[in-house]
Amino acid sequence: MEVYFDNAATTVVYPEVKELMIKLMEEDYGNPSSFHMKGVKAENYIKEARNQISKHIKCQEKELVFTSGGTESNNLAIIGGALAKRRAGKHIITTGIEHASVRETMEFLSREGFEISYVDVDETGRVDLEHLKSLIRDDTILVSTMYVNNEIGTIEPIADIAEIIHEKNKSALYHVDGVQAFGKLTFSPKKLGVDLFSISGHKIHGPKGSGALYIKDGVHIKPIIYGGGQQKAMRSGTENVPAIAGMGLAADIIYTNHSERIEKIKSIKDSFIEKVTRFEKVFNNSGCAPHIASISFVGVRSEVLLHALEDRGIYVSAGSACSSNKPHASNVLTAIKLPKEQLESTLRFSFSEFNNMDEVDYTLKVIEELLPTLRRYVRK
Repeated sequence: MEVYFDNAATTVVYPEVKELMIKLMEEDYGNPSSFHMKGVKAENYIKEARNQISKHIKCQEKELVFTSGGTESNNLAIIGGALAKRRAGKHIITTGIEHASVRETMEFLSREGFEISYVDVDETGRVDLEHLKSLIRDDTILVSTMYVNNEIGTIEPIADIAEIIHEKNKSALYHVDGVQAFGKLTFSPKKLGVDLFSISGHKIHGPKGSGALYIKDGVHIKPIIYGGGQQKAMRSGTENVPAIAGMGLAADIIYTNHSERIEKIKSIKDSFIEKVTRFEKVFNNSGCAPHIASISFVGVRSEVLLHALEDRGIYVSAGSACSSNKPHASNVLTAIKLPKEQLESTLRFSFSEFNNMDEVDYTLKVIEELLPTLRRYVRK
């Protein structure tokens, strides 16, 4: 049996999305900036995707800019926001549990002369609101936090964070990395009080290379890609029509009967956690997100168990896929102060609507077989 429990890294594309993208690459392949009918057809697909996504996050169509994915959306929001506001100050706030596309962008801005402050999180990964209050200053221009943590599944109190920011400094921008929330939660960036919100297509059974940034009407940021002036000059470059259309369709599908889809995913996750933590020295670090389970198998190094599971056809992650090729401790698990023995033995299992309980039972059976053997050979 092959079991794919790494859906927080990427998801299989919906069959309907694949068919639409093939049609766009083989038939309706025009450049959306062209004035002839093939160009008009391509532009119409972009308009449709804009409508599909905006209705599900309850924003205006003009508030969406299409990008190549979550990383570009985060870069555009953070760098574009910082450049637009730098006359008002150079102070930026984030957390120590952000995705690499936020963390590395902050490091870049630090080298460019911006001051970066890191707000504390508690042992669950939840932002310390009192510490946040203490960090916000008159020269704070931007705050960036994620909505759902990509490694442990903590759901941050976005509305509370936004309220604090705007009470303490009305001119500061609030950016949210919503990549792991889009398709899993129902939300409206506007109602949450967010100025900038990043989403990605390949986490919701859409294609890789697709993403968008919500920019609240009236909020001004600087573009970071220049060229032909597409998307009102906010993101120049010929639009990736198949990817954009695919993401729009994926959003439509995943938000149809959404509560039933998410309840199925959550029931699989909850059952897995309940059963796997019956094993000796196995601990749950998971937050409330419906699709992410963070589990520590004390006595076995995470990469050893990961590859042992892979040998049996089970695919999981030792952390963020964007950072898993780097041999260092997870910044998320370090920030929530996991004990060393758990820090070195944690795997992420992430689920989708295409998973089932037979896969959970098979995975549990394999883990039960592997743990005693692998623990005998643990490196002291």
